[in-house]
Amino acid sequence: MTHPLPASTSPVIGEQRVPGSKSETNRALVLAALGNGPSRISGALASRDSDLMMGALRGFGVDVRAEGRELVVTPPAQFRGGGRIDCGLAGTVMRFVPPFALLADGPVAFHGDPHASQRPMAPLLDGLRQLGAAVNADALPFTVSPPTSDGQNRVEVGVDASESSQFVSGLLLIGARLPQGLTVRHTGSTLPSRPHIDMTVRMLRDRGVRVDEPSATAWRVHPGVIAAVDSTVEPDLTNAAVFLAAGALTEGRVTVPGWPSSSIQPGALFLEIAERMGAVVERHGDAVSVGARGPLHGIDVDLSTASELTPVVAALGGLADGTTTIRGVAHIRGHETDRLAAIVTELTRLGGQAEETPDGLTMVGRPLRGGEIHTYADHRMVHFAALLALQVPGISVTDLDCVSKTMPDFATDWAALL
Repeated sequence: MTHPLPASTSPVIGEQRVPGSKSETNRALVLAALGNGPSRISGALASRDSDLMMGALRGFGVDVRAEGRELVVTPPAQFRGGGRIDCGLAGTVMRFVPPFALLADGPVAFHGDPHASQRPMAPLLDGLRQLGAAVNADALPFTVSPPTSDGQNRVEVGVDASESSQFVSGLLLIGARLPQGLTVRHTGSTLPSRPHIDMTVRMLRDRGVRVDEPSATAWRVHPGVIAAVDSTVEPDLTNAAVFLAAGALTEGRVTVPGWPSSSIQPGALFLEIAERMGAVVERHGDAVSVGARGPLHGIDVDLSTASELTPVVAALGGLADGTTTIRGVAHIRGHETDRLAAIVTELTRLGGQAEETPDGLTMVGRPLRGGEIHTYADHRMVHFAALLALQVPGISVTDLDCVSKTMPDFATDWAALL
């Protein structure tokens, strides 16, 4: 079954509110579960990924319930073992939750969607082994058994986070609850999505945890209490990017309210990228507007700190004048799908010109034809297709439901904006 996507017959002009940040929501849930008492989370994202995170935490005995528009999280006296945790295809769940097994009273089994077994996990699981846990595989599905008393005295791990910064974040989040604290050292040559690690560190510090950074690739989390604090989740700026991009691509003007005055979310980088491509970016109060007064043009951009923006920037590049080169994103070959291969395959299918490079891709903007775009169960590929469809009538996608991973109402919101 295919799902047609709407084309734009005029400039897209409107306002779009976006839901809370997935990255911040799931970190807030994890830290609330590790806290020293009940806490409330406002503005949390309602999506499949956050549902999976709440389900995973409940599997360890955490009480998570909704009260109006807030989530109330109450940690258990002892994390429960013996459960079977569904990670779906959520990177934050499969990388942030297994470390909880270090604190559990028995083994915990983890499984996920069919494609989840292809997502990189070995460095994190090796880190858990270094901390004394027993792990029976290097990819999903796997079982983690808590360490013996000897393993609980280990205080330092080395992990190669070249494929995902989530390997570092997952260990840092649990560090304060270990008897000796935890030092995490990145052993690889590259470290993608550094702002996501910075987000983890900031949120730990906001809860009273002492985190030192002895070098650019090492973090020391001191043992201690993770304070239960009430928090509010920022809007998801990466999800906002696809709506703002519609304003730029159609020479219209789209406004997103609630944009934070400062943010370490990687999605905030989109405003600078849009301006470099020729878009007009305006701030007024807590709102941001993006539009254009002419065609966009290609750029050479390093997205190593904001790789989630790659599909949106690639869609703009596939339709812009000139050549667009995206660098620093080799690691997204291990995301929900191999995003680099998927983008090149689907853009070429529509008559575009694109090719992979060792750490990214390059494309030359040219007229495209309609056709079916495969989404590979990847929500970001829906954003990619929706932007192309604005200017190329006759585009459809093979799967629209996968967008519920981070934005369940995307299709309705998109149609309403157009």
